[in-house]
Amino acid sequence: MKAISVLLVDDHPVVREGLRNILASEPGFSVVGEASSGEEALERVGELHPQIVLMDINMPGLGGIQATRRIKKEHPTIAVVILTMYDSEVYVLEAIRCGAAGYLTKDASRELLCHALRTVLDG
Repeated sequence: MKAISVLLVDDHPVVREGLRNILASEPGFSVVGEASSGEEALERVGELHPQIVLMDINMPGLGGIQATRRIKKEHPTIAVVILTMYDSEVYVLEAIRCGAAGYLTKDASRELLCHALRTVLDG
């Protein structure tokens, strides 16, 4: 079985490192790259073509919602899962409107995170 390729997008290096370590320890995942902003995410998606982008909402410059909208417009087959500290119905609805395939808060367990990523690819 081919590993699920994931691009991590968060402006906090320690968050990206933690996510990378979680996914590296789970079978079936491959972190193919990282980005610290929405602009960088757009560049990396074009270079790497991951299956899933794990996207923070609040970042300097181009935020996660706007970056998700552009990714889905330019690369409709790439799934975007929002991972944020905001447990807000407003953000959830906005994420769905711009094409996100999932929305998780950063207090999710590693099991829920991995399950969500697999579920997104299963449709």
